[in-house]
Amino acid sequence: MNKFDILLLIARPAAGKSEVINYLKKTPVDERLSRFHIGKFDEIDDFPMLWTWFEEDALLEQMGYPRLHTTPEGYFKYPYLWDLLIERICLEYQKMMRDFAGDTVILEFSRGSEHGGFKRAFEHLSKEVLTQLAILYIDVPWEESLRKNRQRFNPDRPDSILEHGLPDEKLEKMYRDTDWHDIIRDHSETITIKGIEVPYSVLDNADDVTTAQGPQLGERLESALADLWTRYQAGRTS
Repeated sequence: MNKFDILLLIARPAAGKSEVINYLKKTPVDERLSRFHIGKFDEIDDFPMLWTWFEEDALLEQMGYPRLHTTPEGYFKYPYLWDLLIERICLEYQKMMRDFAGDTVILEFSRGSEHGGFKRAFEHLSKEVLTQLAILYIDVPWEESLRKNRQRFNPDRPDSILEHGLPDEKLEKMYRDTDWHDIIRDHSETITIKGIEVPYSVLDNADDVTTAQGPQLGERLESALADLWTRYQAGRTS
C-alpha cells in the first residue's frame, strides 16, 4: 500500500507536532492517503506517559511517600528516565501491533540537548521500529518554540496534548539547544541509527502554518512528505 508504516514526528516543544496530527485526523482517509501517504492511523506520544509520572509523584507526596520519578521542581530525578520513555514508546508499538488494523503508526516526542538530544533518544528505538521508520522534523527556532509554548498553555488543562506547556525557565533549560542540525549536517536524505538507514524530511514551520491548520499547512505538509516518501520507497527497494 502507498503508505508509511511508522512516521516519527519530532521537534522542539510547541513546534506544531500535535497540530499536524490534529490536521491529519480531520483530513478524510482517502485524501490523507493520496496526499500524505498516511491512511488509518494511531499515534503514540510520550507526553501522557511522563505526565502520569508527575501525577503519581504528586499523589505519593500527598500520601507521605517519596517521589519516584520527579523532583518537586518538576525535573526527572534520573537522566535515564528520558531513555525509558523511548523504550516505552517501542513497547507500546509492539503491543499495538498485536491487534492493529490500521495503516500507519505515528510516534511523537521532543528532546533537547540538555538530556541527551535526539541522538541519545534514537539509540533506544527498537530494530522493529527502525526498519519501518520515516522521520519528519518540524523546524522552528527557539524563539518560536517559546512563543507558542506560552500561547498554547491552558492552566486548567495541563494534561492536554494540545494545551500543555512549560514554564519559560524550564523550557529554556531543557529545550533551548537541539542537536538535530548537528545530526543531519553531513546527511541530506537519511541518517544512520544503529546501522539502519532511516529517511527524513524537514517541514519548515518558522512562520507558524500549523496553528491555523488551514490549506497552507496542507500544502507544506504534502511537499515535505512527498520528499520523505521518495526516500522511504528508495530505501525499501535498495
